[in-house]
Amino acid sequence: MSAYPAFPTTVEPTPSGARVNFISVLLALGFIGLGVLSFLLLGGPVGLAVLAALGVLFGMAPQVAKQWERAVVLRLGHYRGLRGPGLFWLVPLADSISAWVDQRVITTPFAAEETLTSDTVPVNVDAVLFWMVHDPEQAALEVQNYPQAVSWAAQTALRDIIGRTSLSDLLRGRERIEDELQDLIDQRCMPWGIAVQAVEMRDVVIPAPLQDAMSREAQATREKRARIILGEAEVEIAALFDQASHAYQQNPTALHLRAMNILYEGLKEKGALMLVPSTAVESMGLGGLLGAAALEQQALAGRAAGSERAELGGERKAT
Repeated sequence: MSAYPAFPTTVEPTPSGARVNFISVLLALGFIGLGVLSFLLLGGPVGLAVLAALGVLFGMAPQVAKQWERAVVLRLGHYRGLRGPGLFWLVPLADSISAWVDQRVITTPFAAEETLTSDTVPVNVDAVLFWMVHDPEQAALEVQNYPQAVSWAAQTALRDIIGRTSLSDLLRGRERIEDELQDLIDQRCMPWGIAVQAVEMRDVVIPAPLQDAMSREAQATREKRARIILGEAEVEIAALFDQASHAYQQNPTALHLRAMNILYEGLKEKGALMLVPSTAVESMGLGGLLGAAALEQQALAGRAAGSERAELGGERKAT
């Protein structure tokens, strides 16, 4: 299972229509106040009703767009232009706002579930798309609900890329796949006035049995590499031994010194046992040396036993 939270399945539609703001409220209240004043002075409700209706009508005229917004204005169904940021005015009953376009960078999560790779392995891939609207006119007029269109284009492009990629390339070549995915989504969204900034793959989930198989394969590969390294080390050691044998063949004294060093290293530990071939004893004259080493070891063992007996006797006297 993925460690990331689930992605939302719906995309909010593009906001549209006139919006209430502080200036429109003040204008509407002004007309209503004039209507109340005329009612008090003239005593008839007609003036109040007319001015209240005008207040509501003209209260829709002033509109305010934020710094990152552009309003797409239609007049009697025909495109009139972009408005904003800041304060702008509409012709009541004639003008309408078809869309408020956000020109900031927008993040859209998308996913491809149970999608087969080129080597027929089902995978779940989660990704995030970073995009922005560079042409609000095209975004509003060329496509219906452009955020939803971008989301669907990203999902279909991701499935297309996965279908053309093997599992090993999908796991190892994320940067290349992200670049290809960005180019593909950008080509599809460019006619809508939308530019893709980046695509990042968050997670790739493969089936659990395949994960176990890949883990065993990786372990076997590591063991194979370790055995190959060990074999190469043995070959190098054998080559060094061959060089050493040639050096000892030309210098018997060095061979005797090496033999004495080996015996010393083996017998310096207490209770050590050395097995020396008889041919080595005869060829290198190690008989006397081995006898002396054995006597020395027996002497050391005897001294150790005597000290232990002395310690036991002292303990008995003390008790």
